Amino acid sequence: MIKRSSKKHIDNLIEQNPNWKILDIGCGYTAHEKANVICDIQDLSHFYKNKKFIKLEDKKLPFKDKEFDFVIASHVIEHVEDVAFFIKELERISIKGYIEVPSTLEDNLVFENKNDHLWHLEFDDIKNELLIKKRIQYMEPVITVSTAKKLSKYFRQSLILELFWEKSIEFSLDESNNFKFDKISRLSLMRKFFSKLLRNLIR
Repeated sequence: MIKRSSKKHIDNLIEQNPNWKILDIGCGYTAHEKANVICDIQDLSHFYKNKKFIKLEDKKLPFKDKEFDFVIASHVIEHVEDVAFFIKELERISIKGYIEVPSTLEDNLVFENKNDHLWHLEFDDIKNELLIKKRIQYMEPVITVSTAKKLSKYFRQSLILELFWEKSIEFSLDESNNFKFDKISRLSLMRKFFSKLLRNLIR
């Protein structure tokens, strides 16, 4: 079962279960404060001196079946090459968890996402299913990661997809790259913006 949620709800859930064994995977320097175990492809053992840190060396996650009560994968899945395998690994090592990924809108707006994100992720509210498809750059980026974080304070639901799962993560994967589209020009957007601005000033 997978469904929409919110980080606020997840934080409350974790707070109410202080005995949970929690893994935060692929979090870099921003692990959840309640996570007991941190796992990342970088060696961040020096940074997480007061937590158990495990460096990820292989595609298979270095944990036993159902080792964790909760696993957090925040802004990770969009980077993973074998995304289906990674999702199955999350199901294998934990009972439940939280997934956070950028919306297709945010993914296109941010400069840094252009080179290292592989997938767009959306959610089907009818089938309760995570939809994964190859990333497409619909428009040239216009903002930085730090700016996106500031904007998410006010537009989080438009920029971030927040999901809670338990027992299973239903998903569909479309690896085709046949979708035809007209790329949105940053220049044309700017022209329309200034044209509208000019018309308003003349009135």
